[in-house]
Amino acid sequence: MLGIVASEATSFRFCLHQAPRSLSCLSREHPDGWGIAVYESGQERWALQKQPACAGSDDRFADVAVTATGHSMVAHIRKRTVGPIGVDNTHPFHRGRWVFAHNGTIDDQDALRSRTSPERRAEVLGATDSELFFAYLLSCLDDEGGAEQAGPEAVEAALGRATRDLCSSPSFGASNFLLSNGEDLYAFRQGRTLFSLERRPGDEVRPSRRSPETGATIDTTWSARRHAVLVASEAITDELWKPVEEGTLLAVTRRPEPRIRVIAIR
Repeated sequence: MLGIVASEATSFRFCLHQAPRSLSCLSREHPDGWGIAVYESGQERWALQKQPACAGSDDRFADVAVTATGHSMVAHIRKRTVGPIGVDNTHPFHRGRWVFAHNGTIDDQDALRSRTSPERRAEVLGATDSELFFAYLLSCLDDEGGAEQAGPEAVEAALGRATRDLCSSPSFGASNFLLSNGEDLYAFRQGRTLFSLERRPGDEVRPSRRSPETGATIDTTWSARRHAVLVASEAITDELWKPVEEGTLLAVTRRPEPRIRVIAIR
């Protein structure tokens, strides 16, 4: 899974389709579905496209990947564990202003159900532990004044409580996730790897690389004034990605400029 928050409208083509370990390349190991949610600040809404197919061999993924442009993105490729292959079980999941992607397998689903409101349980369309986890987090946001209205402080309080209450249990399972409303991205690491990368204005970004798939030279378009934060389950380029410590909850805010900070460490 991959989340990006940028200071200006950004093409996500390189990370999705051309990087040394792009989602297209990694889909050989995660062939059971793909999804790309892009947020354009001026339109104030998510554009979500997903298919229960292998990204690397799906022309629809290539079409979306090469044209995806926005201020924020959450993307995911699935390796099936809980729930059959199908569009309802494909990440990211979308409710109102929120999109969500999960990496791992949650063993204690009974704990999730018992803490999720009936209204949010009724919204679950598929059969994955991941969508149930999303419903639980939305229930926590509802308790802080409403998932659609909660401000950053309330969101951070709700997510801090949610990850503390459930993920302190050794039987809960792996629960890496990305949750975003387009302006802010929240990331949590529990049971799987997670990495972050910040590109600041003026940082050197390699202008070209050789494609691992075709051998062709690929240009990396990156303006000198752009500021961005990337969070991913794997380091997708040869840059200096920082490992996120186990049990860490992060917030990435977009305004006034992208900034990453630790909310809590379990």
